[in-house]
Amino acid sequence: MASVLTEPPRATPRGPGGGGPGRSPHHFRRALVLMLMTLVVPGSAQLVAGSKRVGRVAVRVWAGLWVAALLLFGLGLVFDSFVFWLLSSPPVLGTVRVGLMALAVGWALLLVDAWRLGEPLGLRRKQRLAMVGINGVLCFVVAGSLLFASHVVGVQRDLVSTMFADGTTVGAHDGRYNVLLLGGDSGADRWGMRPDSISVASIDAETGETVLFGLPRNMLNFPFPKGSVMHEQFPDGYDCGPECELNSLATWAADHESLFAGYADPGVEATKEGVEGITGLEINYYAMVNLQGFERLVDAVGGVELTVRDRIPIGGIGAPVTGYVEPGTRTLSGFETLWFARSRVAADDYSRMARQKCVMNAMLHQLSPRTVVMNFESIAQAGEALITTDIPQGDVDRFMKLALQARSQPVRTVSFVPPMISTGDPDIDKIHAAVDKAVDPPEPAEKDSGTTSTTPAPEEKAPQDTGTTGGSLGNLRDGYGANQAEDLSSAC
Repeated sequence: MASVLTEPPRATPRGPGGGGPGRSPHHFRRALVLMLMTLVVPGSAQLVAGSKRVGRVAVRVWAGLWVAALLLFGLGLVFDSFVFWLLSSPPVLGTVRVGLMALAVGWALLLVDAWRLGEPLGLRRKQRLAMVGINGVLCFVVAGSLLFASHVVGVQRDLVSTMFADGTTVGAHDGRYNVLLLGGDSGADRWGMRPDSISVASIDAETGETVLFGLPRNMLNFPFPKGSVMHEQFPDGYDCGPECELNSLATWAADHESLFAGYADPGVEATKEGVEGITGLEINYYAMVNLQGFERLVDAVGGVELTVRDRIPIGGIGAPVTGYVEPGTRTLSGFETLWFARSRVAADDYSRMARQKCVMNAMLHQLSPRTVVMNFESIAQAGEALITTDIPQGDVDRFMKLALQARSQPVRTVSFVPPMISTGDPDIDKIHAAVDKAVDPPEPAEKDSGTTSTTPAPEEKAPQDTGTTGGSLGNLRDGYGANQAEDLSSAC
């Protein structure tokens, strides 16, 4: 190779390719080798045939990047939380983005310089055209890939900065993170008001094992934690009449905003206090899910596979029914998934709660890392319109890790619905006992028929109240979660 790169050029007669004096194939190979060297080790062509100072700087930078990459890889194998921190730190992501852009420009310039060092003007016309084409392809592939990577990193940085707050982190409560999940439609008159769905995801801080607690939005007569804003207003519980349902707390708080000085969202705070009183769990954070943004998210990942057991009407409740989500196991679009989760025609709130949990379970287990990477920008854009949350940036890495751990485990679910719980006069002690048993279940050998549940055959009768999971008359009609089994996947 040394002779190829250092031998002085020799003139050759004009060939049939024409256009002036040409070089021998030996010199074409020399020019090609210089570009390939730059592709493999940027700066190596300059060390051999160009500016050695530029070559030394480029090679050192390249070697330094490899050393840094290997160190990061090693740290990631030992401390996986370090990788999640890198992926969720806006300053780090901003630095990486600028570095990738600089690397793209520098590498492209080195490839162009390697093309120059190959003295393309002295080559035959066909050889010159070939070299121009090869150099253009290499510049496009290398610089384009790095610039695209820079763009993806920038999208991730913007997503973290936009979606997540700058607040302080809240430690786990009794070894678990409890996240309040609220769902509602967007719109100036509805967003943040009277959420359509209310759940709590209780996540083991070590394993990511998740229990999903579903609360009916029409629950009445429940207490608030002592010392809370709502407890001061309703020391005997939220018992102000049939209009005082769980999902009305947001509007009540909005009408009494002065009581919630210091809270960013009075409606969320009031709802959080209500859920804490009902479940006995201390809520770490909340996430408000915009159902219209959810439709965009499902489309961004190419749909979600669900088993539809009955025809689900699209529309209704004040509007005409415009179609149906037909039965069967198939991949639903965002529009179909949205109506599968929210439709209330010929069903009740409890049926809808079960379908919503089926969607959550499917999304959790079907969103593979490959799907996320391939559709990252669309997912990020949908995510910005999908979720409002108070999870701080400092805890994003923790929840990324827990989410990956949760994917490999079944999601258990408990729904506080009839016949287990009367939504008009709930037994709060019974709910607290069910929550305690769900987050700290007994060993398998100790389980009895009151704590173990399986999905019954279609002809079986509705299950009786077991004390740990709730059955739902609406669920039985729709066929979803007929026994509210601990493993949510068995009901979906």
